[in-house]
Amino acid sequence: MFETDVLDIAQRASTGGLPSAARVDELIAEAHARYRGHGEGAVADYIPILAEADPAGFGLSLVSTEGGLHEAGDVAVAFSIQSISKAFVFALVCEAIGHRAVHERVGVNNTGLPFNSVIALELNEGSPMNPMVNAGAIATTAMLPATSGEERWQLIRSGLSRFAGRELPLDGEVYRSEILTNQRNRGIARLLDGYGRLDAEPEETVDIYTRQCALAVTTRDLAVMGATLADGGVNPVTGARVVSAEVARDTLAVLAACGMYERSGEWLFEIGLPAKSGVSGGIVAVAPGKGALGAFSPPLDAAGNSVRGQRACAFLSRALGLNLFASTAAGTVGGGSS
Repeated sequence: MFETDVLDIAQRASTGGLPSAARVDELIAEAHARYRGHGEGAVADYIPILAEADPAGFGLSLVSTEGGLHEAGDVAVAFSIQSISKAFVFALVCEAIGHRAVHERVGVNNTGLPFNSVIALELNEGSPMNPMVNAGAIATTAMLPATSGEERWQLIRSGLSRFAGRELPLDGEVYRSEILTNQRNRGIARLLDGYGRLDAEPEETVDIYTRQCALAVTTRDLAVMGATLADGGVNPVTGARVVSAEVARDTLAVLAACGMYERSGEWLFEIGLPAKSGVSGGIVAVAPGKGALGAFSPPLDAAGNSVRGQRACAFLSRALGLNLFASTAAGTVGGGSS
């Protein structure tokens, strides 16, 4: 899945802060230059509008927990957030009703099956297993307290906009394309309802879920949203608290376990960061206490994850010392045991 040439980068320990701003700029530019010519993967076509994406598009953004911005490539190109929205709606719901309720209703374990699997629901007696697959995300969306579907949608849109630090627009063309082709999600919602695991009307919930996936973002938006989780729930650009530190922690834990679908274990082994992908080609990867990467490149692998985005994240995780599991020996100076 990942090229061996990323391994020739000296592994920086995942301690301390980021390198200097100038060095981060250099490495972002190098990551973009390394992988912009890669042609592997295929653009998603099961949603008709996504098939029209330019396969050459490629952008990278990094936002630090101090609000520093570092970018390269097609960072101004807007694309639909798609499944990346699942992570931030999960955070909003946990903030509203507590993580225990979401844990009991949805779960936090990886299914090991594709993100839109119906079999996973049947095998687990209607339990979605985790909020990062479609079934779990639909159930999570329905759990956000509201007096109407429209109020629930506005809460989601305003909440994700607070994560991004700006009002996120709805891409009406993407929404219309998805709503005409989302029969599988409708079936999942009805199945959830049949198992008593949906807190709202199925058709209305799928419509809201489809709208949240059609919100338009850039790589900068993704990096700011991820950096908000990295900074304990405080948006490092606006300075506003979006969710509690506990909710940010819980969200990152679920992303580490399930954010890259059936490839989550391989991703964590190779890259070592909580992350979430979307079928439009976006990826957000979070380094707690340091910042977050936002990547965009439409060609996907078989699991629905951006190929260039994964390679760039692997390179930058090593070069910037972002891997959560990387460390160096404590040494003997000032050491000793207690």
